[in-house]
Amino acid sequence: MATANLLLHPVRMRILQTLVGAGELTTAQLRERLPDVPAASMYRHIATLTKAGILEVVRERPVRGTVERSYRVRQDAALVDEDARAAMTKEDHRQAFAVFTGAMLADLDRYLAREDADPPNEGVAYRQGAVWATPEEFTALVEEIEALVARRTGHTPGDGRVRHLISFALVPDKAGGEGGGGS
Repeated sequence: MATANLLLHPVRMRILQTLVGAGELTTAQLRERLPDVPAASMYRHIATLTKAGILEVVRERPVRGTVERSYRVRQDAALVDEDARAAMTKEDHRQAFAVFTGAMLADLDRYLAREDADPPNEGVAYRQGAVWATPEEFTALVEEIEALVARRTGHTPGDGRVRHLISFALVPDKAGGEGGGGS
């Protein structure tokens, strides 16, 4: 499993978000989708993610005297596991969450910048809800959410499918107290 520092670097997170669900992409295709990332930076971060086993090379082909590689995300390796999360300080969590939410905002900005963006008709949604749950019920809820998303991640482009990014954050809210008697 990867460390939070490895995965939650802003550029590496954007690379991973671009690749997730996209199948495989070459570095040139990634650069087209992330034009603000300098080429040297892109190559360095792809190398870092590949060396860590988070990206895998799925195809190589010769192109004008060099080798063009196609990459895809190894979903099983692109996670900050429970042990790594437990080792993070509160400040580490704060920084990781800031990168995570910043990446979500960048995704929304890229979408809204498109001339054909139509949020109400394309299912753009963001919402927050509160759930009262025992630790066991909460664990089951998280497993259900992850299983629901995982069932859909195997689909590929085509047949009218549009790629959607699904992000969620789970944060305990202890301000209301144990008995729910908040004002």
